[in-house]
Amino acid sequence: MGPPRKLHIKSYGCQMNVYDAQRMVDTLAPEGFVETADVDDADLVILNTCHIREKASEKVYSELGRLRVVKDEAARNGRQMNIAVAGCVAQAEGDEIIRRAPVVDVVVGPQSYHHLPQLLARAKSHGRALETEFPVEDKFGFLPPPKPDAIRARGISAFVTVQEGCDKFCTFCVVPYTRGTEVSRPVAKIVDDVLRLADNGVREITLIGQNVNAYHGEGPDGRTWPLGALLRRLAEIPGIARLRYSTSHPRDVDDTLIAAHRDLPGLMPFVHLPVQSGSDRILAAMNRKHTADDYRAVIDRFRAVRQDIAFSSDFIVGFPTETEEDFSATLALVRQIGYAGAYSFKYSPRPGTPAADMRETVSATEMDERLVRLQELIDSQQSAFNAAAIGNTVDVLFERAARNPGQIVGRTAYLQPAHVMASPDIIGQVLPVTIASLERYSLLGELAAPASSRAADFSQTTDSSQTTMGA
Repeated sequence: MGPPRKLHIKSYGCQMNVYDAQRMVDTLAPEGFVETADVDDADLVILNTCHIREKASEKVYSELGRLRVVKDEAARNGRQMNIAVAGCVAQAEGDEIIRRAPVVDVVVGPQSYHHLPQLLARAKSHGRALETEFPVEDKFGFLPPPKPDAIRARGISAFVTVQEGCDKFCTFCVVPYTRGTEVSRPVAKIVDDVLRLADNGVREITLIGQNVNAYHGEGPDGRTWPLGALLRRLAEIPGIARLRYSTSHPRDVDDTLIAAHRDLPGLMPFVHLPVQSGSDRILAAMNRKHTADDYRAVIDRFRAVRQDIAFSSDFIVGFPTETEEDFSATLALVRQIGYAGAYSFKYSPRPGTPAADMRETVSATEMDERLVRLQELIDSQQSAFNAAAIGNTVDVLFERAARNPGQIVGRTAYLQPAHVMASPDIIGQVLPVTIASLERYSLLGELAAPASSRAADFSQTTDSSQTTMGA
């Protein structure tokens, strides 16, 4: 094999895309590709796209326009650069991308990343390659496991996909059309992945899926396991100190998941649970299949078993026909729940979704004004939540050296960055930190225990903090 070829991946959107980028790196490593942060130096550039955000397609074409200049410059210097478009925009608009963007060599949908080497070879011999079909043999593809050095390079935390696709068909969402219907991986394959990650120093696992708590994978006993049962099995793996999952749907929170939060110290008390709106009328128009009271009841079930649990959420402002009364119901819900953080967006139509055909739209001015009001409320809640940590001692999983010399940064159970002055040998450990101050969204503190009292064998470390953080 010749000298390494350089690969640059730019990912947009959700955690699934971050994980998919890692899958593509692992798939292309046997072909001699190594990652580079410099797009000008790359032999292959992949745009890993997301179709959720506003004007997603046009942003892709704008980026391709910039890449055309880079590709032309490489050609003038005698170097061939290939460009691929992957992800949900590729899945939804593959033929259109081929038509509109001659600079693109390969278009590949999310279920076909394991075919990337063949697609690149096809593009080299035939000019261009397109694959956006849902393969029937294995939705997750036949991918080689990542090499140990690649796992270590990714650090202390890792994503593991357990579920993909969605059967909910919310009227604003393209996921069922770009990612397909819900499919879950077998428990044994997930356990193998986590064992390999733990053996290579990973301490925190985040299970991901478009609708992760709809997980229904085949267990080793031949029965279907829900997410709660899977979490219990993963909690038994030595070396894994923390478990998380994202993103959830309120309708799929079952008793096994609630019980897992009650019983598993390593399952973090922080749940991302999108609601989108506080208005029952708008929720019905979105086809969410739950009411605002249903959502409140789910929150109450979590809080009944973990008093220290906190929540984040997603909100859409200005959905077609939304009135000021509807929006006021959203503000009321936010005030009642109290969030540690949330993502909020102005509604924008996605081609092919039912909501795109709804005619009674909210004006841009009203959307802007409502979004500002919602974000101010959410920001005030997040600031109060973070400030409540000051003076408390909380567990922090330390991940890496910080920008400031001598500082090490990690994250609390609630994903808050926390900085301390310490030796790098604490990286990978979960240690108590007394929080002294707050700098924007980061916590600053000191290790609560002297180095001599830390456990030498930290492979059995688990989170023990039960500090109430004002959720």
